[in-house]
Amino acid sequence: MTPTAPGFDPTTITQPHERLLTYYFILALLTLPAFPLTMTVLYIKYRTMRFRFDHEGIWKRQGLLWRRETNVAYRRIQDIHLTNGIIQRWLGLATVSIQTAAGSSTAEVTIDGVLEADALRDYLYTKMRGVRDGAHAAAHVAEGASDGETHDETLALLTEIRDSLRQLETRLRGRT
Repeated sequence: MTPTAPGFDPTTITQPHERLLTYYFILALLTLPAFPLTMTVLYIKYRTMRFRFDHEGIWKRQGLLWRRETNVAYRRIQDIHLTNGIIQRWLGLATVSIQTAAGSSTAEVTIDGVLEADALRDYLYTKMRGVRDGAHAAAHVAEGASDGETHDETLALLTEIRDSLRQLETRLRGRT
């Protein structure tokens, strides 16, 4: 049992969703007289943003004149944050911010324009824990003790609890 949404494959995410361009257009409109300049900058950002999720980690490239390329191995991930303002929620978008232990207060990688942010977060948590647990489990196997079955049972139970809480939250929202 996987904690990610059925049918969700992060390897298919290579660029932000088209709705991000709509979000950028709304943001640029809010700058009033600076709209043409702001929209040009945001359009270039949208067109040059690329992602890749592979077995080793996350890769992001962005920029036209000043290109920035970032690689983050799953083992370096410390925390994952989801953010979405009112306009992003209206468009069904979210931003996934990935922090490492680099000592910076800002995110190492920010994935903008994600539709399935919860599923992506769950996937990243699974990958980062899998890397750490894999090294931890290898140490246990070397000592002659394997707790892989216990880990799978715990993960299944936690996933079931999470899904039950989401259903309860949905029912409670329906009453108000």
